Amino acid sequence: MGLDMRPLGKPKPGFENRFKQIMHIIQGKEKQELSFFDKLKGKKVLSKEELLEEWFENQIQSYETIKAPRVGYDQIANDWIRERYNESDKELSEEDFLKEYNGFYVIELSKEPDAVPIYRAMGQDENVFRGQFLSDCVDVIGEDLVNEAWDTKFADEALDYGNRLMEKALKIARENNLEYLKNEKYPPENADETSIESKLHIAFSLAKWLIFYGKNGHGYEADF
Repeated sequence: MGLDMRPLGKPKPGFENRFKQIMHIIQGKEKQELSFFDKLKGKKVLSKEELLEEWFENQIQSYETIKAPRVGYDQIANDWIRERYNESDKELSEEDFLKEYNGFYVIELSKEPDAVPIYRAMGQDENVFRGQFLSDCVDVIGEDLVNEAWDTKFADEALDYGNRLMEKALKIARENNLEYLKNEKYPPENADETSIESKLHIAFSLAKWLIFYGKNGHGYEADF
């Protein structure tokens, strides 16, 4: 399967501490504890399903943060879904097809350049970074920085990781006169997959992705 890095939702204002607490409980890093007075009031330990329901109800999804256009609300998204309809087998009428996708966020149309990676995970949302590509970069950025990608992180941790990854990539780029790669959206055309150019581009792309989401309050889930 390999590693996919999926942006987490960010906690709504006032829910920051509880957001982390619930995640730690689900991960088994923290136990639910009820005080004597909680028990007197009849409070009970929440099930995993109840915890997840509370967690999801109190977060802002990444596609909202990146201002992804929405079908039924934004013309650019409406045009996009009509193109998809024209490419379909047209089993449904256009009206029913549009109704089915009403409210759908078209992530790939976001105007945030660092939010939607080139190195995408197949079958996932378009803003999920295919972290497995980083495993090819050990000889460039080092084993420790590569392995760290496999750890789910909160926003502050993702930002810190992105900054350290960027610092390392810039150092190697300067030594090889390849700093221009930092601002390149697409991989170098004529570079081999095993070249330092290709590996640095992966590192820069992930660093920018991490920094964007970390700065905007989103961590990521390491799914592998």
